Amino acid sequence: MIMDVEKQNRTVLVVDDEPSVLFTYKLLVEREGYKAIAVETSKKAMDVLHSAQRLDLLLCDLSLEEKHNGFEVIEFALSRFKQLPCVLLSGYATNHIVERAKGLNVPVLHKPIDIEEFLKTVTTILGADDGDKAQTKEH
Repeated sequence: MIMDVEKQNRTVLVVDDEPSVLFTYKLLVEREGYKAIAVETSKKAMDVLHSAQRLDLLLCDLSLEEKHNGFEVIEFALSRFKQLPCVLLSGYATNHIVERAKGLNVPVLHKPIDIEEFLKTVTTILGADDGDKAQTKEH
């Protein structure tokens, strides 16, 4: 079991273009004791990913602003943090989308998100190690 202090040292980047949904995800992550960084656009997400020294998990919506999508953010994240666990959140997960996510080793949570499934996914991923797997920026 992860100690509360260890949880507080874990950082989750949450990306969703709908403010109320983003707020809910952020609140759920923080309620579990983790630090959450919540952003509404792919540009803001990429800015965080560019400047962050450490991240432990990326939760990203598929449909973002304008013509941007979660795959852009996830692929950028994986270029910066090679082993960063990512989860794609989608209300429109077609077989093609699920297969593309699978190819990146990214699980898909279908919207509307079941809170228990969401929390289990977050805690399973962040609890799967003892903190040694946190992703630091590649140089």
